[in-house]
Amino acid sequence: ACQFDVILMDPPWQLASQAPTRGVAIAYQQLPDVCIESLPIHLLQTNGFIFIWVINNKYTKAFRLMKQWGYTYVDDITWVKQTVNRRMAKGHGYYLQHAKETCLIGKKGADPPTLQRSVASDVIFSERRGQSQKPEEMYEIIEQLIPGGKYLEIFGRKNNLRDYWVTVGNEL
Repeated sequence: ACQFDVILMDPPWQLASQAPTRGVAIAYQQLPDVCIESLPIHLLQTNGFIFIWVINNKYTKAFRLMKQWGYTYVDDITWVKQTVNRRMAKGHGYYLQHAKETCLIGKKGADPPTLQRSVASDVIFSERRGQSQKPEEMYEIIEQLIPGGKYLEIFGRKNNLRDYWVTVGNEL
């Protein structure tokens, strides 16, 4: 089986309540946690990094998944969403207005041979794009961290397709 240096995923987390969005339409199919847990990550990576985008009520679950899949949490990246006018782009949250997203980083086994440490910041300030579309800077950070690596994106979409990446998802 092919082994990847980096796995990036933006799981379509199932939201906690029946009406969690308070009028915000979700334009993608959500997956129960058990389906995400059953991904055969162990077949895809022995050594390397996993990047998992996480929503507020799934932090604990994401940390458990990392451990279950054999990873140790090592860092995270915060994306501060901005409008076209460079202001914070606030969205709906359960208690507070959300203007950021977090991507947890886990490591398993040995470092990829091309690893370059301290190449980028752990904060991205970038314009909010389409629904659930992540910033282009995330791919750039990963490619700077492990140049020339083998990259896999799980739950990718057409707007995420990138040269030298393997992208899988049900919307492709």
